[in-house]
Order: sequence, then structure tokens, then C-alpha cells
Amino acid sequence: MEQAASPARKGTSIATAAVLIMLGNAASRLLGLGREQVIAALFGRTGVTDAFVAALTVPTMLYDLVVGGAVSAALIPVFSGYAADDDRAELRRVVGTVLTLTALVLAVAVCLMWLAAEPLIALLGVGFAEQYRELAVRLVRPALPAVIFLGLSGVVTALLYARQMTVYPAFCVAAYNAGIIAAALLLAGALGPASLVVGVLAGAALQLAVQLPGLRGLGLRPLLDLRHPGVRRILALYAPVALGLVVSQVGVVIDRNLASRAGEGAIAAMRFATTLVQLPLGLVVTAAAYAVLPALSRAADGEGRGGVVESGSHSEGRQAARRISSLQRPRAQGDSSTPAGPQNDSGADGSAYARTLRSGLRFTLFFILPALAGLLLLREPLVALLFQRGAFQAGDTAFTARLLLFYLPQLPFVAADQLLIFAFYARKNTLTPMLVGVLGVGVYLAVGLALLGPLGAAGLALANTVQHATHCMVLFLLLGRALPGLWGRDLWGGLAKLATAALATGLALLAAGPALAAVCDLSSPWGQLAYLLAATALGGGVYLAAASLLRAEELSQTLALLRGRTG
Repeated sequence: MEQAASPARKGTSIATAAVLIMLGNAASRLLGLGREQVIAALFGRTGVTDAFVAALTVPTMLYDLVVGGAVSAALIPVFSGYAADDDRAELRRVVGTVLTLTALVLAVAVCLMWLAAEPLIALLGVGFAEQYRELAVRLVRPALPAVIFLGLSGVVTALLYARQMTVYPAFCVAAYNAGIIAAALLLAGALGPASLVVGVLAGAALQLAVQLPGLRGLGLRPLLDLRHPGVRRILALYAPVALGLVVSQVGVVIDRNLASRAGEGAIAAMRFATTLVQLPLGLVVTAAAYAVLPALSRAADGEGRGGVVESGSHSEGRQAARRISSLQRPRAQGDSSTPAGPQNDSGADGSAYARTLRSGLRFTLFFILPALAGLLLLREPLVALLFQRGAFQAGDTAFTARLLLFYLPQLPFVAADQLLIFAFYARKNTLTPMLVGVLGVGVYLAVGLALLGPLGAAGLALANTVQHATHCMVLFLLLGRALPGLWGRDLWGGLAKLATAALATGLALLAAGPALAAVCDLSSPWGQLAYLLAATALGGGVYLAAASLLRAEELSQTLALLRGRTG
């Protein structure tokens, strides 16, 4: 019998997958930024934008609870197992069941949320003026059906990533953002804020549609086989995640409730500020995480079998993990060859799994730390350049930039946190991140309630930063105890070099800031653009020079990737 090509052969290499996902995320994040610019220009930092954000929170929470958390926690790891074994018939049964179950659950949930729209908005927007609460109710009901398209799209995304078909899912979120932008620009004059809801519906449908070509040849059909072991495995993996998400969604409700009390436009400004925080995260972290997760899953499976699986798709998965980890693993002096076999997955620096994770953390922070330095020091002209037009005025810029100051310190923690969560998921451990997530929500509520009075919306931003920092550090400590070799010397040495280079970048920008501001007219968009370009060039040059002087391995690996030497 002729054997079908495995996903590893018909898909892309890990390095290519990372590049494709990064490009897709770049398109998505840039269009997401454009979406927020359009909303800010059309509706400003006002109660109207607050009402839209509150309305969109309901379908977003529903998606996160039913599908969003399952993509990385359960769907990709389980789908990857069937894809690696090239068992297409069983993969069809599992995916068909998951798609059918997702559609049914979301359809019922949409009907229930439609009926409960008024009390939900009253809970989310308790501090809203009456007119904005009524507007939010009018917006939430027509927006709810979008979650069905988004849910099906999430399942398809997990399937395509598991089969290492990265092109379609990499660009699907860009289609969602494009739909909102187009609808807002074309229909805002006639429909007002309802044009944003039309955009949400159109964008959700587009997000699913652009991925459908990736399903050709699979022969998927509606199915409901709840007894299938793959489906039961998904449900078992997702159960603790779902419990954690219930707690986190309660945290979202309380966050919106508290933010609505911080004054009109507070929710809008928090949304605009978090968009800028998420931009570097989406460009770097999500790409690395989704590209590495299938290989981590297979490496974890191989180590769970005692390191004796050396043939077929599992061997390919382990080899992929070795290729990733070897990107930054220093070769011992005189070591011109490495013996083949399972013994290569252990040693002083831990398993290949641990080395892969360490390399992922260092490589991610190589990009995130200079972004943190730049955004901290350039936040106000950046907000002005991106948002200050139309209904968004100078006072709104100052308010949003102040919130950004309190949000930004979480950047390295969120970057590391996403990889750590995925590392737990790859080892089929979804309970620990859930429990730590409950702790994080508790930390947020305690800090947020304490700081809301004295700091207002900035207190909630700071509470969010403390929450993510706590979550990351606890996960890192727990994973380090469970995974020998994670706390390798190369990790701490590499991070010290990157932190030093980022500090040099910040000091250079701080010293050159007054001179650049004197040359550029910061009251005009062109002056702001010139200032930001000059500062970015200076900061980037200092960071690269410092990284080179410190011999940061991530710099040489980045150059090698750009030259195509590690494909």
C-alpha cells in the first residue's frame, strides 16, 4: 500500500513555518493597529468606543471559553499526534466531531447570550451613562453570531498548524481586521458605531473563509463521535483549562466593571494602549510559539517513551526539536561530530526539550527587550503619530501614553509566559497553567482594587502588569523544578547579555532624546515620524552593536536565518 506523504514532508520546515507565521502575524498586527486607528479617528476616546468595546467583550469571552483556550492546550497537541502518524481517517473523525460540537455549543450559547444581553451589559458597564449602556446592548446582539465563524476558524487553525500548513492560518486574522476596517470606513457615516459590528461579522466570516482551501482533500464532514479516544483526550486536556478560563473570564468581567467606573473613555484608552503592547508580542512571540508547539509536543511524547522512539513520524518530530534547540546550543570546543541516537537528548544542559525551550525563550527576548526600551521612551510621540487625528485629540494622547507606561513592563513577562504555557501544554499538562491562572486573577483583583482609587485606569494597567509578571515567574519556577536543565547556565548568561544590550539602548535613547526633539517638530505628524525613525535607527544600532560586542548568540542566529542558512 502506498503511504501518503507525512505532514512534515508536505508542510514546511520549522524555520520556514516561523517565518510564515511571523509574516502573517505582522500583517495581522499591522491591520489590527490600523483597525484601532480607524476606531480612534471615527469615534475617539469616548463613551461610544467604550460601548463598542463592552459589547465586543461578550462574544470574545464566549470564543475564548469554548475554543480560544483549546487551540494550543488541546487541539494542536492531539491533532499533531494523528497528523504525525499520518492516520488521515482518524484525523477526519476527530476534526469532524470537534467542528460539529463547536458549532452546536456556540449556537446554543449565542441564543442564551442574546436573551441575557441587557444584564450582561449592565454588569460589564456598570459605570456607563445610561445612553452608552443602551448603545452597548444594541451592538452586542447582532455581534454575537460572529463567534460561530470565529470558533470554527479556531478549530481549522489548530488543524492546519498541526499539519504544518502555516500559510492559511498565519494570515486569517489579518482578514478579520481588514473586514472591520473596510466596514467602518465605508459605513460609519450611515450606520455610526453599528458599522463596527458589521465589520466584526464580515471579518469573522473572512477569517474562516481564507482557511478553507487548506482543507482540500481531507474529506471532512459533520460527525458527532464523542466516544472517539482523540475527542475524549481533547476534552480531558481542555477540562482544567476551561475551569481556569471561567475564572479568567470572571476577571475580565470585573476588569470591565472597574474600568467603566474610571471615567468615560477609560476603556477605550486601555484598548488603544494594549494594542501597542500586543504589537511586538504578536510579531514575535505568537509566531515562535505556534511554530515550536508541534515539535515540542512530539519531543515530549518521545521523552515520555524513554527516548527509544527513533523511527517514523516521531523520529521526525524529535529531529525537528533537535534542529530548533541546536540553533543556539554552543558546540563544545573540538566537538566536530555528535553521536547519533537517543543519548543526544540528555546531558549537562538537559533534554532536547529543555534546550529547545531555553532557546525559544532567549530568541524571543532578543526581540522583545529592545522593543520594551524603545516603547517606554518613545511612547508619547508614538501614540500621537498613530492615533491623534479626527476625534482623538492631544488630551487623549497624553492619557493613553500614561496608561502605556504602566502596561509596558509586562512585555518580557508576557513574552516568556506564552512559551512557558505552551511548554506545559506540549507535555499534556493543562492543569498547572490553569491553577497559576487562578492565582494571577486573584493578584490582579487585589492590586486593581487597591490602586483604582488613587491611580484610576492607570492602577488597572499596573495591576495587569503585576498579574502577568506573577504568572510568568510562578510558571517558570514550577517548570524549572519539573524539567531538569531548563535553568541552564546558557539561559542566564544569554539573558544577562540581552538585558545589558537593551539597557544600553535605553540609555542612548534617553541621552539623545532632547537633541532629536530639538531638531524634529513634535507638534506635526511628519516631525513625529522623523523623530521616531531617527530614534529607532539609533536605538537599533546601539542594540545590535552591544549584542555583537557581548557576543549574543541570538544575533548570529538571526543573521543566519535572514541569510537562509538554517532552513
